[in-house]
Amino acid sequence: MSQAQEFEKVLSGSESSVASFEESGMSLLKRVQHFLHSNPAAVPLIVLLLSIVVFGLTIGGRFFSSYTLTLILQQIAVVGILGAAQTLVILTAGIDLSIGVIMVISAVVMGNVAVIYGLPTPIAVLAGLVVGTLCGLLNGVLVAYMRLPPFIVTLGTWNIVMATNFIYSANETIRDTDVDAQAPLLHVFGSSFKIGSAVLTAGVIAMVLLVLVLWYVLNHTAWGRHVYAVGDDPEAAKLSGIQTKKVLMAVYGLAGLIAAFAAWVAIGRNGSISPSWAVTDYNLQAITATVIGGISLFGGRGSILGTLFGAMIVGVVSMGLNMLGADPQWKVLLTGVLIIGAVGVDQWIRKVSV
Repeated sequence: MSQAQEFEKVLSGSESSVASFEESGMSLLKRVQHFLHSNPAAVPLIVLLLSIVVFGLTIGGRFFSSYTLTLILQQIAVVGILGAAQTLVILTAGIDLSIGVIMVISAVVMGNVAVIYGLPTPIAVLAGLVVGTLCGLLNGVLVAYMRLPPFIVTLGTWNIVMATNFIYSANETIRDTDVDAQAPLLHVFGSSFKIGSAVLTAGVIAMVLLVLVLWYVLNHTAWGRHVYAVGDDPEAAKLSGIQTKKVLMAVYGLAGLIAAFAAWVAIGRNGSISPSWAVTDYNLQAITATVIGGISLFGGRGSILGTLFGAMIVGVVSMGLNMLGADPQWKVLLTGVLIIGAVGVDQWIRKVSV
């Protein structure tokens, strides 16, 4: 074997260890930042637990009772389901301002088909689900294929669907007694049962199961990873072979279907079916639960479990303030603070090095 050249001899004393990019001596704040980046549902969960503890200590044992805590779940069932639909859209870096009115027109269709037209209730439910899905698909076509901004598209369809709702229903409410007499199946999600002193409704169970199913789909299926990829960087997703238009169509269509399902749950909770639900702030409540739940408005980051926690935070704050006899405007103020805080935390977490 030939002897080493003069310049090769110099290399014998050089550093031979492999370069390491691990941060040594990482500060506690940096570790927290990394943890929250890896666990997006952690922040809303921590805020939820703190809210329960604060109101529990302020109000006393009444607040910690199983009856009170399950009553909060009953109150957020509809908003939690709508928040799940909104989460899917926001994960793609979009937003759906029409979620609430899609729910209302779906409920009106279910009520009219079953009570006014006298058709079997399963057909009425199916009709409502179809209407909700079609509304969602309309949003999907305009966003995915016409390339229109989601905010403008859903603002427009919000007006269209709300007006259609009032025109179709002639602004007439279908009474609770009429629904009970002719279509009791529409009230199925309002049925309740006791576990000790806790009172749960079928609507609460439906909300929790829906969130768990969507969590599994988003985290353990290829389609779920595609949703995150489209929201994070649509161009990169497209170059990697993901059919971004089909993903967006599926997301908006599924959001419409879930909104229609929320209509069925809302009928069970409210009893009657009123077109005037369209003027309530269901859209705002769903977006609030989603944002407080840590879903990034920039898309591609967040956990749907966080949305459930976000809805529960709003419910806990509302219930706590009501039990304290506080001015209702304090709820509005605290909700605003939570929204701004959630966005600020999201911006901070997004700066983490990965």
